[in-house]
Amino acid sequence: MKKLVLTLTAVLALAAPAAFAAEHGGHAGHDMAGMAKMEGVAYETVIDGVKTTFTVQTMKEAMAAMGMKMPAGVKDTHHISVTFKDPKSGKALTGGEVKVKLLSPDKSEQVKDLMGMHGHFGGDFVMTQKGKYGVMAKFKLADGKVRSAKFWYSVN
Repeated sequence: MKKLVLTLTAVLALAAPAAFAAEHGGHAGHDMAGMAKMEGVAYETVIDGVKTTFTVQTMKEAMAAMGMKMPAGVKDTHHISVTFKDPKSGKALTGGEVKVKLLSPDKSEQVKDLMGMHGHFGGDFVMTQKGKYGVMAKFKLADGKVRSAKFWYSVN
């Protein structure tokens, strides 16, 4: 099971940068048709001098976009990723630590450290209930400052 989760995480890590590159015209010749959901921004803001962008996508969509089927037995349903940039230069800020707490509609919680991967931080969560999810993140980047962000994300 651990190998399956690591493999799935690695696959998703490779998919997200492709989606961001597609937005800027990169990766010509690659099939980007299925990546539209990955480009959707769930929440974006500037926090204490850092442009913070969250995306949420279903695991099934991510796997389908890469021409793969969802492996049996995977319980995580969504991938949450966050990128950090200097708002003035646009330079990616890739070093640091990110922790996300996800509050489900039934008030249950999941807390995970997001893993740094290819220019963003990401993690997989179970979001099977319909309704609003509270996403709360704390992060400490290379400058040592602790910042936080929170937003609501709806699953229909």
